[in-house]
Amino acid sequence: MTETTAVAEKHRFDEAKLVDFMAAHVEGFEGPVKVLQFAGGQSNPTYKLETPRQNYVLRRKPPGKLLPSAHAVDREYRVISALNQTDFPVPRAYALCEDESVLGTQFYIMDCVEGRVFWNFHMPELTPEQRGQVFISMCDTMAKLHGYDYKAIGLEEFGRPGNYFARQISRWTKQYQLSATAELASMNKLIDWLPDAIPEDDSVSLVHGDFSIHNLLFHPTEPRLVAALDWELSTIGHPLGDLFYNVMTYYTPDPDGTSERSLINIDYKSHGIPSLEDYLQMYCDRVGRGGIENPAFYKAYNLFRISAIAQGIIGRIKDGTANDPTADMEAMTERVRITSDAAWDFALEAGATQSRARE
Repeated sequence: MTETTAVAEKHRFDEAKLVDFMAAHVEGFEGPVKVLQFAGGQSNPTYKLETPRQNYVLRRKPPGKLLPSAHAVDREYRVISALNQTDFPVPRAYALCEDESVLGTQFYIMDCVEGRVFWNFHMPELTPEQRGQVFISMCDTMAKLHGYDYKAIGLEEFGRPGNYFARQISRWTKQYQLSATAELASMNKLIDWLPDAIPEDDSVSLVHGDFSIHNLLFHPTEPRLVAALDWELSTIGHPLGDLFYNVMTYYTPDPDGTSERSLINIDYKSHGIPSLEDYLQMYCDRVGRGGIENPAFYKAYNLFRISAIAQGIIGRIKDGTANDPTADMEAMTERVRITSDAAWDFALEAGATQSRARE
Protein backbone atom coordinates (compact mmCIF):
# COMPACT_ATOMS: atom_id res chain seq x y z
CA MET A 1 0.00 0.00 0.00
CA THR A 2 1.19 3.53 -0.66
CA GLU A 3 0.01 4.90 2.70
CA THR A 4 2.56 5.12 5.52
CA THR A 5 2.37 5.05 9.31
CA ALA A 6 4.77 5.29 12.23
CA VAL A 7 6.98 2.21 12.46
CA ALA A 8 5.39 -0.60 14.46
CA GLU A 9 7.14 -1.38 17.73
CA LYS A 10 8.12 -4.91 16.68
CA HIS A 11 9.58 -3.61 13.39
CA ARG A 12 11.74 -0.82 14.80
CA PHE A 13 15.51 -0.81 14.41
CA ASP A 14 18.55 1.33 15.18
CA GLU A 15 18.14 4.24 12.74
CA ALA A 16 21.67 5.47 13.39
CA LYS A 17 23.03 2.18 12.05
CA LEU A 18 20.84 2.59 8.99
CA VAL A 19 22.25 6.06 8.32
CA ASP A 20 25.81 4.74 8.65
CA PHE A 21 25.05 1.91 6.22
CA MET A 22 23.45 4.21 3.66
CA ALA A 23 26.30 6.70 3.88
CA ALA A 24 28.73 3.90 3.06
CA HIS A 25 26.73 1.99 0.44
CA VAL A 26 24.04 4.16 -1.20
CA GLU A 27 25.34 6.37 -3.98
CA GLY A 28 24.24 10.00 -3.60
CA PHE A 29 22.78 9.54 -0.12
CA GLU A 30 22.49 12.59 2.11
CA GLY A 31 20.81 12.54 5.53
CA PRO A 32 18.99 13.01 7.76
CA VAL A 33 16.47 10.17 7.33
CA LYS A 34 12.85 10.01 8.43
CA VAL A 35 11.69 6.38 8.67
CA LEU A 36 8.03 5.48 8.05
CA GLN A 37 6.41 2.09 7.50
CA PHE A 38 4.10 1.23 4.63
CA ALA A 39 0.70 0.15 5.90
CA GLY A 40 -0.65 -3.37 5.42
CA GLY A 41 1.14 -6.30 3.88
CA GLN A 42 1.78 -9.74 5.29
CA SER A 43 5.28 -10.59 4.12
CA ASN A 44 8.39 -8.42 4.37
CA PRO A 45 8.16 -5.21 6.44
CA THR A 46 8.63 -2.30 4.04
CA TYR A 47 9.69 1.22 4.98
CA LYS A 48 9.74 4.61 3.31
CA LEU A 49 12.97 6.50 3.93
CA GLU A 50 12.50 10.24 3.43
CA THR A 51 15.59 12.39 2.95
CA PRO A 52 16.02 16.00 1.81
CA ARG A 53 17.37 14.85 -1.56
CA GLN A 54 15.14 11.90 -2.43
CA ASN A 55 13.05 9.09 -0.99
CA TYR A 56 14.02 5.43 -0.76
CA VAL A 57 12.32 2.16 0.13
CA LEU A 58 13.79 -0.40 2.53
CA ARG A 59 12.61 -4.03 2.45
CA ARG A 60 13.70 -6.39 5.20
CA LYS A 61 13.03 -9.87 6.50
CA PRO A 62 10.66 -9.82 9.46
CA PRO A 63 12.01 -10.69 12.89
CA GLY A 64 11.21 -14.00 14.54
CA LYS A 65 10.99 -17.63 13.42
CA LEU A 66 10.49 -17.95 9.65
CA LEU A 67 9.59 -20.78 7.30
CA PRO A 68 12.50 -22.16 5.25
CA SER A 69 13.25 -20.14 2.07
CA ALA A 70 10.56 -17.56 2.90
CA HIS A 71 11.04 -13.76 2.87
CA ALA A 72 13.93 -13.91 0.42
CA VAL A 73 14.85 -10.23 0.25
CA ASP A 74 18.27 -11.14 -1.11
CA ARG A 75 16.60 -12.75 -4.14
CA GLU A 76 14.44 -9.66 -4.59
CA TYR A 77 17.53 -7.49 -4.64
CA ARG A 78 19.30 -9.76 -7.09
CA VAL A 79 16.50 -9.87 -9.67
CA ILE A 80 15.75 -6.14 -9.43
CA SER A 81 19.45 -5.37 -9.89
CA ALA A 82 19.54 -7.61 -12.97
CA LEU A 83 16.46 -5.97 -14.46
CA ASN A 84 18.00 -2.53 -13.89
CA GLN A 85 20.17 -3.41 -16.92
CA THR A 86 17.03 -3.53 -19.09
CA ASP A 87 14.09 -1.22 -19.76
CA PHE A 88 11.80 -3.30 -17.53
CA PRO A 89 9.87 -1.13 -15.01
CA VAL A 90 11.43 -1.80 -11.61
CA PRO A 91 12.89 0.59 -9.01
CA ARG A 92 16.63 1.15 -8.99
CA ALA A 93 18.29 -1.16 -6.46
CA TYR A 94 21.02 0.51 -4.38
CA ALA A 95 22.38 -1.87 -1.75
CA LEU A 96 21.83 -5.22 -0.04
CA CYS A 97 22.84 -5.84 3.57
CA GLU A 98 23.22 -9.47 4.62
CA ASP A 99 24.86 -8.54 7.94
CA GLU A 100 22.06 -9.05 10.48
CA SER A 101 23.95 -7.07 13.12
CA VAL A 102 23.03 -3.83 11.32
CA LEU A 103 19.21 -3.88 11.55
CA GLY A 104 18.55 -7.34 13.00
CA THR A 105 17.61 -9.00 9.69
CA GLN A 106 18.70 -8.87 6.05
CA PHE A 107 17.47 -5.87 4.08
CA TYR A 108 17.94 -3.96 0.86
CA ILE A 109 17.38 -0.39 -0.28
CA MET A 110 15.84 0.71 -3.57
CA ASP A 111 14.46 3.85 -5.15
CA CYS A 112 10.99 5.05 -4.13
CA VAL A 113 8.85 5.22 -7.27
CA GLU A 114 5.73 7.38 -7.04
CA GLY A 115 2.51 5.96 -8.37
CA ARG A 116 -0.85 4.32 -7.69
CA VAL A 117 -1.75 0.82 -6.52
CA PHE A 118 -5.24 -0.34 -7.50
CA TRP A 119 -6.53 -2.29 -4.51
CA ASN A 120 -10.05 -2.09 -5.93
CA PHE A 121 -9.64 -4.11 -9.12
CA HIS A 122 -12.78 -2.52 -10.56
CA MET A 123 -10.89 0.79 -10.60
CA PRO A 124 -13.96 3.05 -10.20
CA GLU A 125 -11.81 6.19 -10.45
CA LEU A 126 -10.93 5.36 -14.08
CA THR A 127 -12.90 5.52 -17.31
CA PRO A 128 -13.61 2.27 -19.19
CA GLU A 129 -10.94 3.21 -21.74
CA GLN A 130 -8.37 3.81 -18.97
CA ARG A 131 -9.20 0.46 -17.34
CA GLY A 132 -8.59 -1.27 -20.63
CA GLN A 133 -5.24 0.50 -20.95
CA VAL A 134 -4.26 -0.65 -17.43
CA PHE A 135 -4.84 -4.27 -18.44
CA ILE A 136 -2.97 -3.83 -21.72
CA SER A 137 -0.01 -2.27 -19.89
CA MET A 138 -0.03 -5.10 -17.34
CA CYS A 139 -0.11 -7.76 -20.07
CA ASP A 140 2.60 -6.02 -22.11
CA THR A 141 4.86 -5.85 -19.05
CA MET A 142 4.41 -9.51 -18.14
CA ALA A 143 5.04 -10.58 -21.73
CA LYS A 144 8.22 -8.47 -21.76
CA LEU A 145 9.45 -10.16 -18.56
CA HIS A 146 8.87 -13.63 -19.98
CA GLY A 147 10.72 -12.71 -23.16
CA TYR A 148 14.06 -11.80 -21.56
CA ASP A 149 17.12 -13.99 -21.95
CA TYR A 150 17.65 -14.45 -18.22
CA LYS A 151 21.17 -15.77 -18.77
CA ALA A 152 22.19 -12.62 -20.64
CA ILE A 153 21.24 -10.42 -17.66
CA GLY A 154 23.17 -12.51 -15.13
CA LEU A 155 20.40 -14.75 -13.76
CA GLU A 156 21.59 -18.10 -15.08
CA GLU A 157 21.95 -19.40 -11.51
CA PHE A 158 18.74 -17.74 -10.26
CA GLY A 159 16.77 -20.98 -10.46
CA ARG A 160 16.79 -24.42 -12.01
CA PRO A 161 15.25 -24.46 -15.50
CA GLY A 162 12.63 -27.13 -16.10
CA ASN A 163 10.33 -29.12 -13.79
CA TYR A 164 9.01 -25.86 -12.38
CA PHE A 165 5.58 -27.11 -11.35
CA ALA A 166 6.97 -30.26 -9.74
CA ARG A 167 9.37 -28.18 -7.65
CA GLN A 168 6.74 -25.59 -6.75
CA ILE A 169 4.15 -28.19 -5.77
CA SER A 170 6.74 -29.85 -3.54
CA ARG A 171 7.74 -26.51 -2.00
CA TRP A 172 4.23 -25.32 -1.24
CA THR A 173 3.19 -28.74 0.04
CA LYS A 174 6.01 -28.55 2.60
CA GLN A 175 5.24 -24.92 3.48
CA TYR A 176 1.56 -25.75 3.95
CA GLN A 177 2.27 -28.77 6.12
CA LEU A 178 4.71 -26.81 8.29
CA SER A 179 2.10 -24.15 9.04
CA ALA A 180 -1.14 -26.17 8.93
CA THR A 181 -3.57 -25.39 11.75
CA ALA A 182 -6.49 -27.56 10.56
CA GLU A 183 -7.08 -30.64 8.43
CA LEU A 184 -8.41 -29.65 4.99
CA ALA A 185 -9.61 -32.45 2.73
CA SER A 186 -9.22 -30.43 -0.47
CA MET A 187 -5.58 -29.60 0.29
CA ASN A 188 -4.85 -33.26 0.96
CA LYS A 189 -6.48 -34.25 -2.35
CA LEU A 190 -4.59 -31.59 -4.27
CA ILE A 191 -1.28 -32.67 -2.69
CA ASP A 192 -1.97 -36.20 -3.95
CA TRP A 193 -3.19 -35.22 -7.44
CA LEU A 194 -1.09 -32.27 -8.61
CA PRO A 195 2.34 -33.98 -8.99
CA ASP A 196 0.96 -36.50 -11.49
CA ALA A 197 -1.16 -33.99 -13.43
CA ILE A 198 1.57 -31.60 -14.63
CA PRO A 199 1.25 -30.79 -18.37
CA GLU A 200 4.02 -31.82 -20.75
CA ASP A 201 4.66 -28.19 -21.76
CA ASP A 202 7.89 -27.35 -19.92
CA SER A 203 8.50 -23.77 -21.11
CA VAL A 204 11.10 -21.77 -19.21
CA SER A 205 11.39 -18.05 -18.48
CA LEU A 206 12.12 -15.57 -15.74
CA VAL A 207 8.93 -15.35 -13.65
CA HIS A 208 7.81 -12.83 -11.06
CA GLY A 209 5.85 -15.32 -8.95
CA ASP A 210 3.38 -12.78 -7.55
CA PHE A 211 2.39 -10.74 -10.61
CA SER A 212 -0.94 -9.52 -9.27
CA ILE A 213 -2.30 -6.05 -9.99
CA HIS A 214 -1.92 -5.14 -6.30
CA ASN A 215 1.87 -5.60 -6.67
CA LEU A 216 2.05 -3.25 -9.64
CA LEU A 217 2.58 0.49 -9.40
CA PHE A 218 0.90 2.63 -12.03
CA HIS A 219 1.70 6.19 -13.06
CA PRO A 220 0.06 8.83 -10.81
CA THR A 221 -2.19 10.10 -13.62
CA GLU A 222 -1.75 7.77 -16.61
CA PRO A 223 -2.96 4.15 -17.05
CA ARG A 224 0.64 3.00 -17.44
CA LEU A 225 2.64 0.55 -15.31
CA VAL A 226 5.76 2.21 -13.86
CA ALA A 227 7.11 -0.43 -11.43
CA ALA A 228 6.58 -4.09 -10.61
CA LEU A 229 7.10 -4.71 -6.90
CA ASP A 230 7.42 -7.63 -4.46
CA TRP A 231 9.84 -10.02 -6.18
CA GLU A 232 10.18 -12.40 -3.22
CA LEU A 233 8.84 -15.39 -5.18
CA SER A 234 10.66 -14.72 -8.46
CA THR A 235 12.70 -17.48 -10.06
CA ILE A 236 13.42 -19.26 -13.33
CA GLY A 237 10.10 -20.96 -13.92
CA HIS A 238 7.15 -21.54 -16.21
CA PRO A 239 5.50 -18.50 -17.80
CA LEU A 240 2.01 -20.03 -17.59
CA GLY A 241 2.36 -20.26 -13.83
CA ASP A 242 2.92 -16.50 -13.78
CA LEU A 243 0.11 -15.85 -16.27
CA PHE A 244 -2.55 -17.80 -14.40
CA TYR A 245 -1.50 -16.24 -11.12
CA ASN A 246 -1.88 -12.83 -12.75
CA VAL A 247 -5.47 -13.67 -13.78
CA MET A 248 -6.58 -15.30 -10.53
CA THR A 249 -8.95 -12.40 -9.93
CA TYR A 250 -11.04 -13.86 -12.77
CA TYR A 251 -11.51 -17.26 -11.11
CA THR A 252 -10.78 -16.99 -7.37
CA PRO A 253 -14.01 -17.63 -5.38
CA ASP A 254 -16.10 -14.63 -4.38
CA PRO A 255 -18.77 -16.31 -2.19
CA ASP A 256 -21.00 -13.27 -1.61
CA GLY A 257 -20.29 -11.58 -4.94
CA THR A 258 -19.17 -8.29 -3.41
CA SER A 259 -15.36 -8.41 -3.45
CA GLU A 260 -13.67 -5.39 -5.00
CA ARG A 261 -10.79 -7.71 -5.87
CA SER A 262 -12.88 -10.12 -7.95
CA LEU A 263 -13.67 -9.85 -11.65
CA ILE A 264 -16.03 -12.83 -11.65
CA ASN A 265 -19.36 -11.00 -11.59
CA ILE A 266 -18.74 -7.84 -13.61
CA ASP A 267 -19.84 -6.78 -17.07
CA TYR A 268 -16.49 -6.68 -18.88
CA LYS A 269 -17.68 -4.63 -21.84
CA SER A 270 -19.22 -1.80 -19.80
CA HIS A 271 -16.20 -1.71 -17.47
CA GLY A 272 -13.71 -1.66 -20.34
CA ILE A 273 -11.92 -4.69 -18.86
CA PRO A 274 -11.04 -7.66 -21.08
CA SER A 275 -12.67 -11.01 -20.34
CA LEU A 276 -10.40 -13.81 -19.17
CA GLU A 277 -10.45 -15.38 -22.63
CA ASP A 278 -9.56 -12.06 -24.27
CA TYR A 279 -6.75 -11.38 -21.79
CA LEU A 280 -5.23 -14.84 -22.28
CA GLN A 281 -5.36 -14.34 -26.04
CA MET A 282 -3.75 -10.91 -25.66
CA TYR A 283 -0.87 -12.54 -23.77
CA CYS A 284 -0.51 -15.39 -26.30
CA ASP A 285 -0.39 -12.89 -29.16
CA ARG A 286 2.42 -10.96 -27.45
CA VAL A 287 4.62 -13.97 -26.71
CA GLY A 288 3.86 -15.94 -29.88
CA ARG A 289 2.09 -18.81 -28.11
CA GLY A 290 -0.46 -20.75 -30.18
CA GLY A 291 -2.80 -21.43 -27.28
CA ILE A 292 -3.09 -22.93 -23.79
CA GLU A 293 -4.10 -26.54 -23.26
CA ASN A 294 -5.93 -27.63 -20.10
CA PRO A 295 -6.17 -24.20 -18.40
CA ALA A 296 -8.01 -25.81 -15.48
CA PHE A 297 -4.72 -27.35 -14.28
CA TYR A 298 -3.08 -23.93 -14.00
CA LYS A 299 -6.10 -22.60 -12.12
CA ALA A 300 -6.04 -25.53 -9.69
CA TYR A 301 -2.30 -25.18 -9.18
CA ASN A 302 -2.42 -21.45 -8.46
CA LEU A 303 -5.36 -21.70 -6.05
CA PHE A 304 -3.47 -24.49 -4.26
CA ARG A 305 -0.39 -22.29 -4.13
CA ILE A 306 -2.23 -19.24 -2.82
CA SER A 307 -3.93 -21.45 -0.22
CA ALA A 308 -0.51 -22.61 0.98
CA ILE A 309 0.75 -19.00 1.08
CA ALA A 310 -2.31 -17.90 3.07
CA GLN A 311 -1.80 -20.81 5.47
CA GLY A 312 1.75 -19.59 6.05
CA ILE A 313 0.33 -16.18 7.01
CA ILE A 314 -2.06 -17.90 9.41
CA GLY A 315 0.92 -19.64 10.97
CA ARG A 316 2.65 -16.28 11.44
CA ILE A 317 -0.50 -14.79 12.98
CA LYS A 318 -0.57 -17.70 15.42
CA ASP A 319 3.13 -17.20 16.22
CA GLY A 320 2.73 -13.43 16.55
CA THR A 321 5.13 -12.64 13.68
CA ALA A 322 2.64 -11.45 11.03
CA ASN A 323 3.47 -8.06 9.53
CA ASP A 324 -0.15 -6.89 9.89
CA PRO A 325 -1.24 -7.03 13.55
CA THR A 326 -4.92 -6.67 12.55
CA ALA A 327 -4.95 -9.84 10.43
CA ASP A 328 -8.00 -12.02 11.20
CA MET A 329 -6.89 -15.62 11.70
CA GLU A 330 -10.42 -17.05 11.62
CA ALA A 331 -11.33 -15.23 8.41
CA MET A 332 -8.09 -16.29 6.72
CA THR A 333 -8.64 -19.92 7.75
CA GLU A 334 -12.06 -19.82 6.09
CA ARG A 335 -10.46 -18.23 3.02
CA VAL A 336 -8.01 -21.15 2.73
CA ARG A 337 -10.88 -23.63 2.97
CA ILE A 338 -12.96 -21.89 0.28
CA THR A 339 -9.97 -21.38 -2.04
CA SER A 340 -8.69 -24.94 -1.73
CA ASP A 341 -12.20 -26.31 -2.36
CA ALA A 342 -12.33 -24.25 -5.56
CA ALA A 343 -8.89 -25.53 -6.52
CA TRP A 344 -10.14 -29.09 -6.19
CA ASP A 345 -13.15 -28.26 -8.40
CA PHE A 346 -10.72 -27.10 -11.09
CA ALA A 347 -8.68 -30.27 -10.56
CA LEU A 348 -11.80 -32.31 -11.32
CA GLU A 349 -12.32 -30.21 -14.46
CA ALA A 350 -8.68 -30.91 -15.40
CA GLY A 351 -9.15 -34.66 -15.12
CA ALA A 352 -8.86 -35.60 -11.46
CA THR A 353 -11.19 -38.31 -10.22
CA GLN A 354 -12.83 -38.57 -6.83
CA SER A 355 -11.84 -42.22 -6.56
CA ARG A 356 -8.14 -41.35 -6.55
CA ALA A 357 -8.56 -38.60 -3.97
CA ARG A 358 -7.64 -38.91 -0.33
CA GLU A 359 -10.27 -37.50 2.03
